[in-house]
Amino acid sequence: MKLAIVTAYPPSKVTLTEYGYYLVKHFRLQPEVDEIILITDHTKGEKDLKFEEAGCKITVAESWDFNSYSNIYRINKTLNKTKPDAVLFNLQFLKFGDKKVPAALGLLLPFVCKLKGIPCISLLHNILEQVDLGNAGFTQNRVLQSVYNFIGTTLTKFVLSSDVVAVTINKYVGILEKKYKAKNVVLIPHGSFETPPEPSYELPEGPKQIMAFGKFGTYKKVEVLIDAVEIIRKRTNEDIEIVIAGTDNPNTPGYLDGVAKKYSHVDQLRFTGYVAEEDVPVIFGESAVCVFPYTSTTGSSGVLHQAGSYGKAVVLPNLGDLAILIEDEGYKGEFFEPENANSLADSLERIITDDANRIALSKANYRAACSLPMSTITKMYLDCFIAIQQKNSDFSILDIERYMEKEETTV
Repeated sequence: MKLAIVTAYPPSKVTLTEYGYYLVKHFRLQPEVDEIILITDHTKGEKDLKFEEAGCKITVAESWDFNSYSNIYRINKTLNKTKPDAVLFNLQFLKFGDKKVPAALGLLLPFVCKLKGIPCISLLHNILEQVDLGNAGFTQNRVLQSVYNFIGTTLTKFVLSSDVVAVTINKYVGILEKKYKAKNVVLIPHGSFETPPEPSYELPEGPKQIMAFGKFGTYKKVEVLIDAVEIIRKRTNEDIEIVIAGTDNPNTPGYLDGVAKKYSHVDQLRFTGYVAEEDVPVIFGESAVCVFPYTSTTGSSGVLHQAGSYGKAVVLPNLGDLAILIEDEGYKGEFFEPENANSLADSLERIITDDANRIALSKANYRAACSLPMSTITKMYLDCFIAIQQKNSDFSILDIERYMEKEETTV
């Protein structure tokens, strides 16, 4: 199979970059794949293709840019030139831009593949029906929210023209089937990026690091975390460092600089800036706990799966998709009420002052992460493509479900 993957890819800063990296890393080792056509955005630096193990041939085709109006034309041109056997789209609603028109045009690409007769799967990380448009940085205006919902419904129909739409949360399957009468939606879990050897669960010498990781400023707000740690410091003698790992969300430039100025008086508060792929194990490895200071959610969480891979306890808001994911995939954590610093302080304190609890949560999360490695996830996608090719015109989602049951039994 000559497989095209349309995704952002390191050193890109566009959303889902890291997920794209691990898709490529594991697809290249699947025996069914002879070549990967990496259809990605333009970046100044070279693409990160330095893998330890040899794999299939990877051809990089830089074909699009964030917020470009010509992406649909340029990606279609690349498909004509490379002639892949199948296409996988790594998507969310702001994949191709945070401006309305470029973002919308990019989501027409699955329909383009349908017209061209190329088998395609769209991995949809979020659905608009589950996004808080205000908190996610779209708009607070209720009239505009109604407009965006209408546009989002239309665009979802174009994405559903894919042979298969894969979602990472079981609830999404039901929503899409009920609202759109879709019969081609399948659950394929997010999966864990890496499954390193089981850690010792011991913490390094020095202050206990409480870490938040991501792109901040819209629905990810770090003020509540800083306030919560200050509350804990007044209650206990714990030596704590706050680590904010990551960058601003593209919709909120300057957010972290503003937070740094506002909390310049707070001791042991560190902003790492962009975290390169090779530094991710260090950031997680040195942390005592990973916190999710979210006011809403927009889909499955790559950070949660990373925390599990490195055997870390987590503290999460008691809302939406994160709570569902915890239940569905076997992760464990302490919960807090969103935007409530006292509630967050209570949850954090139960972990950092109780090593037995911290270690129990860490071990549970490591087991959950190991149960669904990316090697298994990419095999599920390949089984989907094989089912599509074998059935062709009389393809049914039941064939995919049988493949999924087989894989889950194996796992």
